[in-house]
Amino acid sequence: MTAPEVEPALADLMDTVFADYRRSSASPGTGLDSDFWRRLDELGLVRLTGAEQAGGSGAGWYETTELLTAAVRHGVRIPLAEHDLLACWVLESAGAQVDEAVRTVCLLDQAGAASGVPWASSADRIVVMWQREGDYLAVDAEPGKISISAGANMIGEPRDTVIADLGSLAGIPVAGDVVTKLRLKSALVRSIQVCAALDEALALSIDHVSSREQFGRPLSKFQAVQHLIADIAAEAALARSATEAALSAAVLSDWSAPHLEFLVAAARSCAGHAASAVVRDAHQLHGAIGTTREHRLHEFTRAALAWRSEYGSMRYWDDRVTDMALQAGPNKLWSLINP
Repeated sequence: MTAPEVEPALADLMDTVFADYRRSSASPGTGLDSDFWRRLDELGLVRLTGAEQAGGSGAGWYETTELLTAAVRHGVRIPLAEHDLLACWVLESAGAQVDEAVRTVCLLDQAGAASGVPWASSADRIVVMWQREGDYLAVDAEPGKISISAGANMIGEPRDTVIADLGSLAGIPVAGDVVTKLRLKSALVRSIQVCAALDEALALSIDHVSSREQFGRPLSKFQAVQHLIADIAAEAALARSATEAALSAAVLSDWSAPHLEFLVAAARSCAGHAASAVVRDAHQLHGAIGTTREHRLHEFTRAALAWRSEYGSMRYWDDRVTDMALQAGPNKLWSLINP
């Protein structure tokens, strides 16, 4: 998903750096490579949206969307979104200093625990947030100050359990709207990544049916195959359109549009259902070769299925869309869809 606001030279740089890393690395998707992270930092890509006076690049969500898309396209798993768009943003919002440490973020429950925290076991710092007497607090914690139990999602990315003693934490105040925005930003990040994965599954499917022959002609000439390609393209386009609509509203309103939650929920719902259809049809088109580890299709289909369940399951976002539509009623439904 490429935003028109992104300069072509910057998009080319992003694609090139991930492509080069993919070619030079024996296992680009198995963990956080500190040397590659340092390379990205030298290029100003680690904190794209950070304020320039605080060491960031002063870019925006459109540029970071292109960066995340390039990483997905080349199968590179790295906590760019968790670090820049989420953890460092929370610290900056609270007026805290941000250094070069690799960060992720989590919101603890009343028992001081959070599960499925992305990259906690690989990060230098974890921005831990919790609620105390109705107010939210945050601390930029070192891993040794909290308990981290390693876990992973289906594509091997760290998804860990974090436990902290809330009584021993001395945090800084965080505005309530920061927590609300964090939830929406986290959810939209995963929608962006799912869309990128679906686009790559579509590209691989088109290439496969165009290059393979059956009964003396390319697979792409068979009507049933054409229908499957059309279905994949339509589902991927729907997910992308919903995600771009939510992202545009978020950027233009600085994440304060009145119906932004509905737009994010719609994006997540569309992306989640599109993932089911695209994964099914792409693997049907590829046949047995698409199930092998050597073929790249699984890098995108399994990733789409993993990401659609994070920061809210597909059922959760379906329910949010339904609930908000019912609350709006027939007289206000259109303004909810097209604010």
